[in-house]
Amino acid sequence: MGAQEILASFNTEALKTDIPRMDIGDTINVHARIVEGEKERIQIFQGVLISRKSSGMHEMITVRRVTDNQGVERMWPINSPMIAKFEVVRRADARRSKLYYLRDRVGKSRRLRDRRRGMKHVEGQKTVG
Repeated sequence: MGAQEILASFNTEALKTDIPRMDIGDTINVHARIVEGEKERIQIFQGVLISRKSSGMHEMITVRRVTDNQGVERMWPINSPMIAKFEVVRRADARRSKLYYLRDRVGKSRRLRDRRRGMKHVEGQKTVG
């Protein structure tokens, strides 16, 4: 085995297997572990998935939410042990791979439309609520 194959085998063992299908534009809950002193708690960050970068062990997602008309974006490594789980709350229909244009939108134009019921690639996918 070459060096690349050895590294790939280590990476596949460390990858998470319980990640739901998340597409760009979906509203997701990220359950993050917060350690304060000796105590650990879980904090939920709910927002729109606006980008995915890289693949494998180094995959990152960017989640954006708006609170009190102030936009907040956080980048999360998908395979981090500090992430308890991901939940898909709502599925949206996005035609781009990066939704950075939502940063400039205000009001109703900020919303993404829901996916239609008849789309084949959506059927069977569970959402929260």
